[in-house]
Amino acid sequence: MYRLSLRRRVAFAFAICIAVLSVAWGFAFVAAIRLSEDRVLMQQLQVAAQNYPSLTMNLRGYDNAASLPKSLQSWAQTNPAAGIYEFESEELHVAVVTTGNKQQNAFVVFDVAGIEAASSEDWWLLLVITGAVGTLGVLGFGLGLVVMRRAVAPVAELAKAVADIDLEHLSAEDSKRIDSRRFGDDEVGVLAGTIEKTLERISAFVTRERDFTSSASHELRTPITVITGALELLEQSDLSERDAQALDRVRRATLDMKTTIEMFLCLARETDNRLYQEEFLVAPLVRQAIDQQRHLLSHKFVDVEIEHFDNPKVCGHQQAFAVAINNLVRNAFEHTLSGQGPISILIKERELLITNLLNHEADECYIPTTEDSSHGYGLGLGIVQRLCERNGWSFSLIVDDQRVIACLAW
Repeated sequence: MYRLSLRRRVAFAFAICIAVLSVAWGFAFVAAIRLSEDRVLMQQLQVAAQNYPSLTMNLRGYDNAASLPKSLQSWAQTNPAAGIYEFESEELHVAVVTTGNKQQNAFVVFDVAGIEAASSEDWWLLLVITGAVGTLGVLGFGLGLVVMRRAVAPVAELAKAVADIDLEHLSAEDSKRIDSRRFGDDEVGVLAGTIEKTLERISAFVTRERDFTSSASHELRTPITVITGALELLEQSDLSERDAQALDRVRRATLDMKTTIEMFLCLARETDNRLYQEEFLVAPLVRQAIDQQRHLLSHKFVDVEIEHFDNPKVCGHQQAFAVAINNLVRNAFEHTLSGQGPISILIKERELLITNLLNHEADECYIPTTEDSSHGYGLGLGIVQRLCERNGWSFSLIVDDQRVIACLAW
């Protein structure tokens, strides 16, 4: 179980990685210094052994410039300041020392001939150092990966558990995959607990939604079916003209109620994926919607023109498409005055256009302020927009000075 917070674990991971690398680099530098010291001493001993029994002195002192080797006398006569100088061509290192005599300095000459490494050896040494540095860098990178992976392991574990959840088919078992108890009480544990509780609430909501729509579908449709049957029996009776008109109004209201119920059930269903893969023809649904809403044009003397260049098919929820078309046709019929026609319905390969002339007096309150808006003109266009979004269709409403065009594309 993780007792430290994620922030502290990451900080400790960086601290451990830096500490280990610092120790490794320290040992490497100490080893390089000791190796250099040993190499210089070995070189001096080797030069002395080669000249045995006559031992040469590599380090000599000179009181004045005249006693220096000839190669250094011209340089010494320029009165150089106190310090250390190197002469690579002569393989000499010279230290200028100030004495009590201000007119004259002393010199200490160190002959490094045979002691300094050759250029080829320098390159090999550089190659070895580069290899060592590269190896330490790779080891440090690998150590950093291991340490950081262990530090963020709870986050990766939680991410994997969340990625395995199918958001399109949530169930009550999905929340158990998180099991927030295994993440401790740090930041990751709090996040895991929140996700777990959220999934539980969503799963419970989906279950309630499924139960509600199943019950509502039966309980709401049954009275509509009973009313429709009673109306059919009444239509077979001898009714007066006034009673027949009232019966016709009841029948239309019942049909509108049935359409409204189907509309809201389509929006309420979350797990009705099978119905969203149906393939159906557009033209029959358009004609059915016109027949159902034809009563809205009674006594208006308005023609309905249907034109289609093709007989397209749509893949989606057929009932949702029918509800959307019914809503658009109804709006077009309701907002058309007598003689203000015709209403044009154009079926294309990828879209349906319903066009009617704009009545400024009757429809002033329905005119949207911007084009391509689905709010404000007619009733239920927001519901049409939601149905289209659920099915991957698009809906737009275009209004100009003379007409209104409702466009449903798939």
